[in-house]
This record gives sequence, structure tokens and C-alpha cells, in this order.
Amino acid sequence: MAKTAKKPATKAAPKAAAKASARPAAKATAKAAPKVAAKAAPKATAKTAPKAKAKPARKPSIKLSMLRPSVNNMTVRVFARAAGLEPAETDAWGHTRSPEFLARNPAHLTPMIEDKGLPRGVLWESCAIMQYLANKHGLDKFYPKAPAKRAMVDSAMFYLIGTLYPYVARATYPALGFPQYPGEVGHSDAHPDKKSEAQKAAAAAIAEPLEVFHSFFRDGKPFIGGNNPSIADIRLAATLEFLAVIDYALPKWAQDYMAAIEKKLGKAYAEPARDVRGYIAHVKAQAAA
Repeated sequence: MAKTAKKPATKAAPKAAAKASARPAAKATAKAAPKVAAKAAPKATAKTAPKAKAKPARKPSIKLSMLRPSVNNMTVRVFARAAGLEPAETDAWGHTRSPEFLARNPAHLTPMIEDKGLPRGVLWESCAIMQYLANKHGLDKFYPKAPAKRAMVDSAMFYLIGTLYPYVARATYPALGFPQYPGEVGHSDAHPDKKSEAQKAAAAAIAEPLEVFHSFFRDGKPFIGGNNPSIADIRLAATLEFLAVIDYALPKWAQDYMAAIEKKLGKAYAEPARDVRGYIAHVKAQAAA
């Protein structure tokens, strides 16, 4: 504006007049400027001040009932942390058969989440919980929306719970002190030698499905999910934690795979894993005593 004001003044008046008129204008402008700045400053401060205030901590919208020594429960605990959902955890040890728990969950299983968005208010089964939460919160990083990629993640999880995990359970539950499934040799009154034989057979059978995860589902990728762990990776890594109780010799790729997942997820994996590993160490110490 200063340049525009000078041009008309030089045409209509002598140079002296132009200088005289220019000086008061400059002074007026200089005086006015601080007033505008002074008035604007408080408004800017007033507007920005509320933004600087810390927001109150968000209350967890999801409640998670879990058992610390369980890899099924570890799965959801790891996922919830990695996804930043931070549910309120409740240790359900000794309470899953209580009337209050059974009223909500007649299957008396953990992990179990409680969420207002669910038709019955609760949901159990680790894979179903992760699928639900990933869908609800748009966590494509862990559970891709693309049909083909999602199908592979689903297939890996279903293959795990239908084939690999039963072998792992038969091989490790006797050592962990967990109850055996009805109809299994471990649950029967068979001779201890027969039970031991069945346990060893289950441990030997683990190698085949484990190799399927390596050669088919990973197929040269760091994880089943590609460059980042998917919910299927979290379920697989947690499952393999139980094999330490029988000193199962994991192949080198599986050791590297588990280490890579823990490194990628950091505390989200390490904290729940610590509970499982602590329980396994306790069991092994008791057996050695």
C-alpha cells in the first residue's frame, strides 16, 4: 500500500509536498501497526490456548477377560496392544465357571471381550475377536480388506486352529498341567506309557504343518501378512511359545520368525509373552524339583 500511495502524490503536488505527505502517512502507519498487532495477539493466544491443554485419558471401551498363562489369550492381548486399543484386562483365573461369568459366556472360554457393539455383548475365540476388532476399527494393516489377501490370512488361521494347534495341545498340555480334551488318550484312563506315546506322536506331527506355514503361507515373505505381521502371524507366534515347555527344537526359520515378530511389535508382544514364558519356566522348575 505504501508504494501505491506515493505514485498519485508525486503527480498532483511538488516534491516537497509529496515528502511532507509521505512522512505523516508513514508515521501514522507505524503507529497503527502496533495497535493492530496488540489487538490481534490476545485473540490468537486465546484461540490457541485450549489446544495446548492435555486431553483427558480415554476410558477403554473394550473389556477383556483373560488367563495369563494361555497362548490363546496371549494372542488377543498382543493384538490389542499392537493395534493401540488398550482394553481393560481382567484376570479370569478361577472365575470362568462362576454363575456371573457363565451368564455372559456359557462356553466358559477365554479370551472374552465385552463390547457394546456386539449382538450378545460378548465374544470369545481369539481369531474371531481379532477379526471383529480389525473390522470395526479399520485395521487393514493387520487384516487386509483385499479379498485374496484376506483369504490367505483366514486360511492360515483356520489351518492353525484346525490342524497345528491340536497337535501342540496334545504335545504340551500334559507338561503344562492343563486339562486334556475329552475323548483324547491324555484324558482317558490309559496306561501312562500309552499317554506318553501319544504325546510324542503329537510332537512329531507338528513338523509338517509348521513347514506349510513356512513354504506356503509365508512364501519367502517376512510374515504371512507380508512386510508386517497380520493377525495370523500373531496367532502363530503365540502358539509356538508353548513348545518351549517340551523343549521342542524349532527350525531356524521359525526361531528367526518369532524373533522378527517380537522385534516388530516390541512391548506389545513382549509383555504378554512374558506371562506365558514365566508360567512355562515355573512348570519346568517344578518338574525338575
